[in-house]
Amino acid sequence: MLISLSDSASPGIVMITDSVPKKKDELEEYKRSDALRSISLPDANEFFANVAQLEAALKAEDKRATQAAASAIAVSFAQHFQIAKPGVRVLGARPRKVSETSVTETFGDYDFDTALIRLWMRTGVIKKPTAFGTFLSTLCHELCHHLDVVHLELPNTFHTRGFYERAGLLYHHVRGTPVRPLVWSAYPGGRFTINWAKTMQNKGPR
Repeated sequence: MLISLSDSASPGIVMITDSVPKKKDELEEYKRSDALRSISLPDANEFFANVAQLEAALKAEDKRATQAAASAIAVSFAQHFQIAKPGVRVLGARPRKVSETSVTETFGDYDFDTALIRLWMRTGVIKKPTAFGTFLSTLCHELCHHLDVVHLELPNTFHTRGFYERAGLLYHHVRGTPVRPLVWSAYPGGRFTINWAKTMQNKGPR
């Protein structure tokens, strides 16, 4: 998950959908992903203990325990969907890229060839531990990429509105927090960006 921390038009965290592809097969996949706004959710009780362990490990800045807890969450996720479990590796400070118009950091990523999820547990500048909610959200994001590729027949796993909403549902479900339906705003180039101000005001049903 590559996140823009700022751009010339909108300072702060910016999460944007991918550009709409032009190739017919990719466009059809993009539309299917965009329309799929939900997934079958696992029993949340199977995750709470490992999620609590993840929070404690991050607070203690224990890299090994953080990786163990994140891996356990990935195993439970894979078991629910009866798919191969992805590998999980926890690394240090986030890779950071600065240009004249933006600053981006990689919070996590997913390797298509090896099904390995990598998560960075420290911020890019001052190297402080990543906030628990941010880290768990990144893990859920990468798990949804894995699900797209190996189960939902969405091999390019585009960042669509549907993808972000599926990842958000998983995050709130395993954390046991109320779902906030995402509010979208138009973005140049036919894309969409999450309107965080309106989203944070939006308290939907659990």
